[in-house]
Order: sequence, then structure tokens, then C-alpha cells
Amino acid sequence: MRKIFVTGIGTDIGKTVVAAIITEALQADYWKPVQAGTYYTTDSEFIKKLITNETSVIHPEAYKLREHKSPHEASAIEGICIDFDKIVLPASLNNTLVIEGAGGVMVPLNNNHFIIDLIKKFDAEVIVVIQNYLGSINHSLLTIDALKQRGIKIIGLVFNGSPHEPSKQIITSYSGLQAISSILNESKIDKSVILKYAKDFQNI
Repeated sequence: MRKIFVTGIGTDIGKTVVAAIITEALQADYWKPVQAGTYYTTDSEFIKKLITNETSVIHPEAYKLREHKSPHEASAIEGICIDFDKIVLPASLNNTLVIEGAGGVMVPLNNNHFIIDLIKKFDAEVIVVIQNYLGSINHSLLTIDALKQRGIKIIGLVFNGSPHEPSKQIITSYSGLQAISSILNESKIDKSVILKYAKDFQNI
């Protein structure tokens, strides 16, 4: 079973939209192991509304936390500790699984484990979502180096938002990674937008 982990260079970078596109493109299953910030909705519910195929299964989260904070802080507010050993892959998987992280790779789950430890534990391949802003080159290259240092395979990069060719060029040149897709600012994210970009991911 193939496991594709969608991470980003920070929070609110566009990971869920990219995860929806990949899930649709590959008719894969989707799983968000740790969801923080459930007052209004969850990423799983968002994904379900955006995909059109009838094959994908949305698997339940291992942890759902109310506060829109880092998982280690959100769980502490609720008086629980995230048990790394209890975050296990969904049972009876027979399809490609798209896994979405929380924030970036060094977001803490508890006092000892980070999102990057989940990626390593699941032996997953990674797609890194990048958004342009002042400092994004630094955040991108640090993220990529952290993954490479742990021997984690990176499939490629997805650039999300307003294009900035100088940043894109130095990130791809330094990292040696391919830019799989560039997702532009869309006025509305709906099923048609997901389908429009899905073609870029059918051969990853």
C-alpha cells in the first residue's frame, strides 16, 4: 500500500486543498491522524465535500482537538496527552492512502514527538506544499533538509498561491526536486477546481 504524506512549510499553506486534489487524482483514501481546531469543521469534512469519486474512503482521525493550536498545546488544554504509539494506520487498507499532517514537519505532537516522526513511522513518501511569502525560501529549504536528513523520500513540491518565479527557481534548484504543480489563487475552492488540478497529479 502506497502512503503519500502531505506536509507544508507552515500552517495555513494549502495542505488540505492539495490533499483533496491528490485524493481525487488517485481515487485514494484520505486520513488526517491529528486534527486540531474542530470548533467549526474538520479537514476530513472539507475533503469529503470536494471529491467526486466514489472510491475514496475518509478515515477517522486518531485525535480530534478543539483548539486551533499546535497539537501538543491543544491536547494539554483538554487534559490529554497524544500517545504516539496509538497513532496507527487505519485498518484494512487496500488503497493508496493520502495522509495530511498538522502544520509543518517540526510541529510537536507531545514533548517527544513531531509530525516528522509520524512520516518516518509510516514510511511514507512526502509532497511538500509551499506558499510564497517573505521567508518562505528559508522555511522551504529547512523543511526539505529536515526530511532528507531522515532519509524520507520527497516526491516533489507543490507551489500554492501567488506565483513568484525567483523563489520557485532557487527552491527547486537547491533541492533538486520537481515542481509537480502550481495552484493559483482561486476565488472559490470547489469540486471543479479540484478536478482542474487533479490532472497534474495522476502520474506522481
